[in-house]
Amino acid sequence: MKESYIYGRNPVYEVLKSGDVDKIYIQKGSNEGSMRKILQEAKDKKIVVSRTDEKKLESMAGTKNHQGIVALATDFQYSKIEEILDLAKEREEDPFVIVLDSIEDTQNLGAIIRTAEIAGAHGVIIPKRRSAMINKTVYKTSAGAVEHMKVAQVTNIARTIEELQKNGLWIYGADMDGQGMYYDTDLTGPIGLVIGGEDKGISPLIGKKCDVLVKIPMYGKIPSLNASASAAILIYDIIRQRNKKI
Repeated sequence: MKESYIYGRNPVYEVLKSGDVDKIYIQKGSNEGSMRKILQEAKDKKIVVSRTDEKKLESMAGTKNHQGIVALATDFQYSKIEEILDLAKEREEDPFVIVLDSIEDTQNLGAIIRTAEIAGAHGVIIPKRRSAMINKTVYKTSAGAVEHMKVAQVTNIARTIEELQKNGLWIYGADMDGQGMYYDTDLTGPIGLVIGGEDKGISPLIGKKCDVLVKIPMYGKIPSLNASASAAILIYDIIRQRNKKI
């Protein structure tokens, strides 16, 4: 997978007009002059803009002459929700979709995609905002699984959950305050599994959209598991229960 960084106001604006940008990083406090034009173009194209510090911009650009802005472009092709559901139909299987609510760590995202692909899930859904995106780190951490997994990038996770529910999926969310333990819950049939962000877990709004919230037992002093570890536990119990039903 190819990944490139474009820096400088004019170069970023030109590539932004073509629509070949995945995300824009802007130095905190930079809103003046030509930056306003860039921000408006990004808004019109629905490109995610992240505010960051000068050191991160310098690291990405490889120079101090970045003019307060760096754009990231990759050649990764995101899928549509319909393509994920169609894959399940092609395999004559109940849909099994992983929905990620604000997973910002690229290594976590890569690890989850790797587990999902090995387990035979039909797709992974991530939000455009407040989420890691597919880049070289995700590719490497997934051991190349991103090449074999349909990943959809959506504007609104809550509405996407509603769309999945309309298509017959039962949505399960991983939450420390879930109604019951995951292993006591029937995890068969068409499923959407929601995994929350590293620090805050599933947002309250997304939690309310889920049909059932399940929890993983915690016996130690550490209050929570890594997001990719939680995902792996639940993904493989879904596979266990499915195989038990066959």
